[in-house]
Amino acid sequence: MRFRPCIDLHDGRVKQIVGSTLQDGDSSGLRTNFSSPFPPAHYARMYREDDLAGGHVIMLGPGNEDAAAEALAAWPDGLQVGGGITADNARLWLDRGASHVIVTSYVFHHGALDEERLRALTRLVGRSRLVLDLSCRWRDDGYYVVTDRWQKFTSLRISGPVLERLASFCDEFLVHAVDVEGQCMGVDERLIALLGKEVPVPTTYAGGIASMADLELIRQAGHGRLDATVGSALDIFGGSGLRYRDVVEFHIRESKKHR
Repeated sequence: MRFRPCIDLHDGRVKQIVGSTLQDGDSSGLRTNFSSPFPPAHYARMYREDDLAGGHVIMLGPGNEDAAAEALAAWPDGLQVGGGITADNARLWLDRGASHVIVTSYVFHHGALDEERLRALTRLVGRSRLVLDLSCRWRDDGYYVVTDRWQKFTSLRISGPVLERLASFCDEFLVHAVDVEGQCMGVDERLIALLGKEVPVPTTYAGGIASMADLELIRQAGHGRLDATVGSALDIFGGSGLRYRDVVEFHIRESKKHR
């Protein structure tokens, strides 16, 4: 189990927001947990010094391209980038220094998985440089992938066979538990158990992590198969539940177990 750090960008600044409150053209309901005085490169350099490869630079809406490029330039090939990734710009972000591109809404069309787009994107950038974002919410009988700022349900329900099929197109999965994301109120244990049992490729879980106990729960319930990213609870993002240094030490201990 590894700690995957994050750099979330909104209006060109590093922020922690409740992602499910982000809507295009309407900021009236936006909930911002933290807005950093530091530039994106500050965090990228910090992660580089602590050897936390595979973190995520996420562009939350337009106006974040320069900030994302700044972060990637501070650690070439050390960070992944997502937010508005399409076949038209994916190669550009790899050229700018991203190790992987993270895609979600582009490969879902009219509420369904568009395998033609997914296949084309895989051919374009290569399976080894593509991360599929399967952020999801519970509805009726299971977890369904949500897109467009996590506002729209798709018809794709997370299951073992679905994950196995999608893994043939990408190197990793990134899964936000949208129902608890950004609220620092604890993780989605049911989703963690499902992912820990079924994922066939490296997978990062995000959502609700508020304490070291939550990281331990992910390690155990996920059978050591899931990585984790933490946002609002971290002290470097204004949180009080988790010290960044403690999480780094956790990462180091876990990494040594698998050497």
